[in-house]
Amino acid sequence: MQSLETGKNKNSGSLHEEVLSKIRQMILQGELEPGSRIVERSLCERFKVSRTPLREAFKVLRSEGLVEILPNRGARVPTFRKKEICDAMEIMAALEGLAGGLAAERAPDDVIADIRALHYQMFAHYLRAQVPEYFRVNQSIHRRIVEAAGNQLLTANHDALALRVMRARFLMNLWDHTRWADAIKSHEAILDALVRRSGAELGQLLRQHLHAQTQRVVDHFNALEKESKREAAPTQTPDSNADTPPEQTEKSH
Repeated sequence: MQSLETGKNKNSGSLHEEVLSKIRQMILQGELEPGSRIVERSLCERFKVSRTPLREAFKVLRSEGLVEILPNRGARVPTFRKKEICDAMEIMAALEGLAGGLAAERAPDDVIADIRALHYQMFAHYLRAQVPEYFRVNQSIHRRIVEAAGNQLLTANHDALALRVMRARFLMNLWDHTRWADAIKSHEAILDALVRRSGAELGQLLRQHLHAQTQRVVDHFNALEKESKREAAPTQTPDSNADTPPEQTEKSH
């Protein structure tokens, strides 16, 4: 069996990469929901591929924290873990803060111009309430700033963490539109500091931006936990004698 659509001219490497990219997007954008089992047969039929490139993709996705491989039960999408996501975003805030300071000093003018253009693209998607497009450009802006720091080790560590929290960050945008305006204002301040090459200010703004996103994740998990406890609480039936003192109950007989 060959590739996704036409497939005849694709080698095994490009086929593997394309399958990997498509499944990754399905997970990151919530099409494959947290906790759901990934049915290999369905994906093979959808992409018109054998199980070999599919399982190779699962190995990479497992290393990225996007898939769990269960013995004799196949693969599934991991559920969100609040502590794990918050820990990762805490480190990302530190890395982006460091990257901002370096980027303000090192970024060529044409790179800053590219980041400015991306900002206006993101703003256009915000006005149209286009969540996937907004999120894609938003992530590009953050990565371009990190790349502009000119430190490959910093970029590699940031990329690894970004994949682990990208699912939660994307779904936050779907679940909560009310804070989009705040995020846009934050990005406008970030762009302004970058254009002025104010490294300390840019680093601080990026840290604050990530901390605000972390708080959104915490608020969402807390709301889910509260809702879960409320649904699990036993329903109490009214007791006509519940508020009647014992003495009155006896007299009533």
